[in-house]
Amino acid sequence: MNWRTILRLLGILLAFYSLGFVPSLAVSLYYGDGEAAHFAEAMALTAVAGIAVWAPFRRDRGELKVRDGFLVVTLFWAVLGLVGAIPFILGLHLDLTDAVFEAVSGFSTTGATVIVGLDQLPPSILYHRQQIQWLGGMGVVVLALAILPLLGVGGMQLYRAEASGITKDDKLTPRIANTARALWALYLGLTIACGFAYWLAGMTPFDAVGHAYATVATGGYSTHDASIAYFASPAIEVICIVFMLAGGVNFAIHFVAWRRRNPLAYFRDPETRIFVALYAVATLAVAAGLALTRSGTSGTAALRESAFQVASVMTSTGFTTADFSTWPSFLPLAMVILAFVGGCAGSTAGGIKVVRIALLAKMGIRQLAVLVHTRSVTLVKLGRRRVPEEVIYAVLGYYTLYIVTSLALALGFLAAGLDLVSAIGAVTASINLLGPGLGEVSSNFAGVSPTVKGLAVFGMLVGRLEVFPLLVLFTPTFWRH
Repeated sequence: MNWRTILRLLGILLAFYSLGFVPSLAVSLYYGDGEAAHFAEAMALTAVAGIAVWAPFRRDRGELKVRDGFLVVTLFWAVLGLVGAIPFILGLHLDLTDAVFEAVSGFSTTGATVIVGLDQLPPSILYHRQQIQWLGGMGVVVLALAILPLLGVGGMQLYRAEASGITKDDKLTPRIANTARALWALYLGLTIACGFAYWLAGMTPFDAVGHAYATVATGGYSTHDASIAYFASPAIEVICIVFMLAGGVNFAIHFVAWRRRNPLAYFRDPETRIFVALYAVATLAVAAGLALTRSGTSGTAALRESAFQVASVMTSTGFTTADFSTWPSFLPLAMVILAFVGGCAGSTAGGIKVVRIALLAKMGIRQLAVLVHTRSVTLVKLGRRRVPEEVIYAVLGYYTLYIVTSLALALGFLAAGLDLVSAIGAVTASINLLGPGLGEVSSNFAGVSPTVKGLAVFGMLVGRLEVFPLLVLFTPTFWRH
């Protein structure tokens, strides 16, 4: 393990992130909400900490290996939770557990919160919450990759550790820095378009920017306790659905469609087709369930409610226009299942990802065929492309670890005092980066114990880092020379 290079890079990333407090400081000065000194202090503390870590190793030019990249990414996400918590501690006087929970939930785009009374918070604190999930959506590390080559720091190992999806080794451009810039250009473009649409639909500029951050990042934080329901606007809900689904699609497909100026790229991608089809089927099924099992609900109202909540849950955004935990019959469980499926690989959404679920289904069908025709050789294909066996094994390993971790978290939540429904809801909310859950955590985590919040933070980090980069640190093999 090249500790000198790791610490040098961690210091650079911290110093780089200290600039992230500047917009919140500017918002505080504009509104005069009294938080400017707190953001200035947070910026200074983060910058000093980064320089202090970087300075002793500033002349080190050691090579960053793949396992070093895993450690840097995991450490950086953990440290982000600490530095992002500073404004919550100084400005809202939250204790360390609550402040770190809120920050990690933001950076991981989970959207679960311990804060009640958002409508009364200082604007700069609200902006800080919205911004950290926007930065976390595409990944602060990927953003840094666009800058780090200028500092003489190689980025491929970090990209492989940070990028999600089974195709994470595929680069959109020949140089990794150009890949990071291309992704962030698309991300920024979608955010601007979303914010402008929200503004045209009736949001204030402040709400439009904040909700655009949360929508494209599939984060789910809102500037209002009632979330999107606060606006009571069908137009805003439609805009939100469109951009939540956009955030749930692989950004590599966005890049191909944009570069070729051809929207048919979306329909040629098998994962995107499955994602859209699953959304459509789930929306109709949930709408039918609402109309049939809840008296006084018209078909139109049920479809509107279903279309929004299914998009929010599938993309792990967590915006709400209704509390799905109170829906009748099988519907809450159906939403939990959709949360575990999640969005597409390479998107800002959480969950296991559609492509992995599709491959697992194809593997199951192949195994059934082999049982009937013992001498047959059946290939697993995604679209027209054969899926290599090593990818299949990786998907099986990922799925196994994801489910085992979810079960372990559920046991931990039960041991910490939650009832069974709340424990399932807490797992769903944290590891799938969803935000709202069931039972005691259906709306927020304010009333649960510090132990539950700590377990949820671990679950959020596992989900955000897609299991492997974090859990590999707990294996003896990782630490052997």
